[in-house]
Amino acid sequence: MPELTERQQTILLLLIRDYIETAQPVGSKRLVERFHLALSPATVRNEMAALTEMGYLRQPHTSAGRVPAEEGYRVFVGQMGHKAELPASVQNSISHQFFQARPDVDQWMTLAASVLAHQSQGVSLVTAPHAETLRFKHVELISTQGRQVLMVLVMDGGEVKQQILTLAEPVSQTRLTQVAMRLNALLAGLSMEAIAALSSRTEALEQDIIMLMVQDMKRTSENVSGEIYTDGLTNVLSEPEFAETDEARWAMHLFEERSTLQGLLARASTHSSVGGLQVLIGGEGGWEELRQCSMVIARYGVPGLVTGTLGVLGPMRMSYARTIPTVRYVAGLLSNLVNDNIASE
Repeated sequence: MPELTERQQTILLLLIRDYIETAQPVGSKRLVERFHLALSPATVRNEMAALTEMGYLRQPHTSAGRVPAEEGYRVFVGQMGHKAELPASVQNSISHQFFQARPDVDQWMTLAASVLAHQSQGVSLVTAPHAETLRFKHVELISTQGRQVLMVLVMDGGEVKQQILTLAEPVSQTRLTQVAMRLNALLAGLSMEAIAALSSRTEALEQDIIMLMVQDMKRTSENVSGEIYTDGLTNVLSEPEFAETDEARWAMHLFEERSTLQGLLARASTHSSVGGLQVLIGGEGGWEELRQCSMVIARYGVPGLVTGTLGVLGPMRMSYARTIPTVRYVAGLLSNLVNDNIASE
């Protein structure tokens, strides 16, 4: 994108600030009067035209006013994102709520979703903490009928997976119990990769069970988001951008389709690290689900051990100055809770 002059950048940032508050196209006269600019409306109008040509602003219709384009929002976030801080009073209020909560993951997640939605006036998304590297803890094999066996697989992080297996031939419960006991002793605490490497050292039936266990662990590790806690959908549906029926239906569909949300968070979290934060504006050209939205997302937890994801989804016209520090602060609180109560166990 073309480089902005200092005057163009100032006009762009003030215009976006005004548009975020009003949701109305911004004209040159309004900018001059509201922000007491030492420039004439004609000069500001010329700069706005140049910013439109460069792709930072858009002119929605014949109105003389302009609205921010995606590139304009990116400049805005780049300028203020790292500077924005939550007022101390808000930080104290949020931390007090978590201090009063029981040491219970479900309560933490519900509270985090509520706080994020309230503070940002967007939709919050929070996933429970999960082990970054899945490790085997226990397996049970239960004969059901004929060649079918129920496999109950338990991972170190507490994840439990159940699957019906169809073996090559019927196997007695006594034999299945023996196989499970041997695998529990042999594989305790091992990662998916280590288990796969040991497969060749076991007999045929055990190899079949191990292969199915590895497949289950792989599916679990790929679905990094797990259960999603959300709050604040009505916040987004009340915004002018979603006043149209089609837009509201699209927003509702996104949140009804949990698999879509899980995939979205899984892809987003692969590009962020614990302690970091990213802002996705209008899908960044590759996120069709976010084409009309922005998303502020962060990971929390203890790197390499236990992590989760949280974020806020809203219109591109969201209050980044409020949302970014809120996401950052709540992520930090959850990281401390995970470190003190889960990772240290």
